[in-house]
Amino acid sequence: MTDSRAIALIASPEDAGRRLDRVIAARCPEISRARVQALIEDACVTLDGKPSSAAKRVVAGQRIALEIPPPVPAQPQPEALPLTILYEDADILVVDKAPGMVVHPAPGHAGGTLVNALLGRYGSSFDIGGEQRPGIVHRLDRGTSGVLIVARNDVSLAQLQRQFQRRDVRKTYLAIVHGSPPSPGAFDTPFGRHPRDRKRFSSRVAGATRRALLSYRVLTQYVAAALVEVQLATGRTHQIRVQFADAGFPLVGDDVYGRRRGEPHFARPALHARRLEVTHPRSGERLCFESAIPADLQALLAQLAVEVTA
Repeated sequence: MTDSRAIALIASPEDAGRRLDRVIAARCPEISRARVQALIEDACVTLDGKPSSAAKRVVAGQRIALEIPPPVPAQPQPEALPLTILYEDADILVVDKAPGMVVHPAPGHAGGTLVNALLGRYGSSFDIGGEQRPGIVHRLDRGTSGVLIVARNDVSLAQLQRQFQRRDVRKTYLAIVHGSPPSPGAFDTPFGRHPRDRKRFSSRVAGATRRALLSYRVLTQYVAAALVEVQLATGRTHQIRVQFADAGFPLVGDDVYGRRRGEPHFARPALHARRLEVTHPRSGERLCFESAIPADLQALLAQLAVEVTA
């Protein structure tokens, strides 16, 4: 696989007042505008060293930097990887995703993903867009375990996507957070890229147009941590991790948003997609799928419980 490619530009007087995506597309004709917009969305473009939006108006003399990631294979390759299937029929698959597994191939993760595993197990049973590929409806972070639904054909994919967009899907998570959050509680905040770190997100972004909503309740309060049940209304990237961290209650094991000194050793953010309720795209039946609490989270809860009685 080839390395990533860096491009550096200085906005000219002719660029002044134009949208950032249009400036880049005009200055780099080998990159389509759609590709430029995708790079901006993925925070691979900075304006004077900071992530920006595609619609940002450029000022002459500003520094524009692009970091173009290496390409991934056009077609993910089948791989024989272990999978836990909670449900399957001709229209959908419901998977119990293991922690540490990336959902979809991306730069740096061309193989070993859930998509590779699904193709290795089911092959030609998928028909999405005329190609043999799984229909990923939603994603879980690499470190997050639990329930994830996959479409097996175009009709199912479109119907499930509409359900997620209309918030007709009920998503329940379990998280272990530092501190003692008030219960019950809710977050309704702006949401966007962190202004200084393009790999992170924040609920404190001035002028962000997207909002992130969730509600939660504390199931068990330990000495310095709590097990919370989260109802996720929107599905922003890293949303649960970000909103709890910004409120002062970061997830145990979260290196990106707030690992704390002296916390119990945990190799990933303590987050589990416990339950997913959807309407079947063909039958119209309301279905509920659950994932058991994985062994590593059970061990962490047992450790926290010992601290209570010590």
